[in-house]
Amino acid sequence: MDTFTRLESEVRGYCRGWPTVFTTAQGSHITDENGRRYLDFFAGAGSLNYGHNNPLLKQRLMDYLAGDSIVHSLDMYTAAKRDFLERFEEVVLKPRGLDYKVQFPGPAGNHSVEAALKLARKYTGRETVVSFTNAFHGMTLGALAVTGNSMKRTGAGVPLGHGVAMPYDNYLDGRTPDFLLFETMLEDSGSGLDKPAAVIVETVQGEGGINAATAEWLRGLAEVCRRHDMLLIVDDVQMGCGRTGAFFSFEQAGITPDIVCLSKSLSGYGLPFAVTLFRRGLDVWEPGEHNGTFRGFNPAFVTATAALEEYWTDGELAARTLAKGRLVEQGLNEIALLNADAVETVRGRGLAWGLVMKDPEAAPRVCAEAFGRGLLMETSGPEGEVVKLLPALTTSEEDLGRGLDIIAESVSAVAPTAVGV
Repeated sequence: MDTFTRLESEVRGYCRGWPTVFTTAQGSHITDENGRRYLDFFAGAGSLNYGHNNPLLKQRLMDYLAGDSIVHSLDMYTAAKRDFLERFEEVVLKPRGLDYKVQFPGPAGNHSVEAALKLARKYTGRETVVSFTNAFHGMTLGALAVTGNSMKRTGAGVPLGHGVAMPYDNYLDGRTPDFLLFETMLEDSGSGLDKPAAVIVETVQGEGGINAATAEWLRGLAEVCRRHDMLLIVDDVQMGCGRTGAFFSFEQAGITPDIVCLSKSLSGYGLPFAVTLFRRGLDVWEPGEHNGTFRGFNPAFVTATAALEEYWTDGELAARTLAKGRLVEQGLNEIALLNADAVETVRGRGLAWGLVMKDPEAAPRVCAEAFGRGLLMETSGPEGEVVKLLPALTTSEEDLGRGLDIIAESVSAVAPTAVGV
């Protein structure tokens, strides 16, 4: 590890919980340089919904590169971009009745969010954007301004303005009606809340602790936005591309956001790729007004197109994801029941799940125990109190069962210390 310790910044994070050097990966498994194989319930923080080195996508990529095809193109026209746009419209947009324009803002999720915020402000002529408690939208300044985590916000080093946080679904444990505070402030000229340009929301807060909003709450939020002439932005960076079952996580609620942010598993292969989708009438950009050097990464267009064709021309992947999600939920509930003194609750949707520990210090210990047993997981939540599961959607039921067994062993190993025994 000396090379990393000597040369790499102290900002490195995931490697501290998984102190080994990884070399190869396939499907739901990743192998280190000592030949030890790990089951991966992290999946690149949700960037590998179809698993590592998916062979159906890899062959398309290899063929593309072998033909000396375009790799870097900024926003020039390329055949790979055209193929992606046409298939995305045919496979994703048209079947869902979505008339969205597609913007390529840059290679990562925060680029999609920054473009969404900038477009909302440009279109409405307003500055304020409403976000929600425990939200996470990225580490650049605009995205941090609508992020809830105090540690990440402090890292900005400058004041983060033009954002206002409101309570997320069930944040107040049902003690007040949904949106009571929000609508009261919107309607009161003395509240100090400037009329917002937009509201940005995650349907399931991944980094915030796997907090899943109900369909009713999301529909209520969409209605608040409509009544008060605010744009609704759904950040689907981590929960989109099938993570909750449907391609978009908001489909279950039956809402149509004005703007959608997508990244992570959009390329299908772990390649950098992001888009910002928005209603056609919102396209008020001037040419070049928002740009980026790596917004035209053609290898990602190729693998994204392959993923659409291989997994989204029918409803089979969505159905399998929901079925596997039920297995995971059942397994976690059994673990919670057996360790009731240590586990607070289980929550999630699709194949995004969290085991909430009563003692926040227990969650990283559970993940450490799991790593020692050959399973990769991370923590989330404001205090790092949630053991977070994001297995690839292609993970076999056998591997899901094996992973749940390791989690059960890991929780049992930690539970006595978690409750002070």
